[in-house]
Amino acid sequence: MEATAYARFQRYGARKGAQVLGQIRGKSVARAESLLPLIPRRATGVVAKTLKSAVANLQVRAGKKLESGSVFVKAAWVGQGPMGQLKRVLPAPQGRAMTFKRKVCHLTMVVSDERA
Repeated sequence: MEATAYARFQRYGARKGAQVLGQIRGKSVARAESLLPLIPRRATGVVAKTLKSAVANLQVRAGKKLESGSVFVKAAWVGQGPMGQLKRVLPAPQGRAMTFKRKVCHLTMVVSDERA
C-alpha cells in the first residue's frame, strides 16, 4: 500500500531540495529520520515534515499503526514552483533597482509498506 504527501510553495530552490531527497530515497523511514539531522541543508526541516505526513497518511490508509522500520520511501522528487509571485528588489548602481525572483519548490513524497 502507498501513500503520498505534498509540500507545495516551499521557500527553497528545487536543486537544494533534490540534494536532500536524493539522500533518503529508497531507505526505510527509520533510517531516513535518523539521517536527516546529519545533512547540512536548511531544506531538511521541510523534508522531515513531509516524510512524517506521508507516514501518517499511510497509517490512515492502512487503518493500523505501522513501525517506521517497515515503511520505505518509495519515491521522492521536487519540482520548481512559480517564481512570479515573490518578486523582490535589490539596490543597483546610480539609484536604480534590480528585480529578482525568489525561488519556490514543490516536494512530493511517496511511502510504501513494501520495499521498492
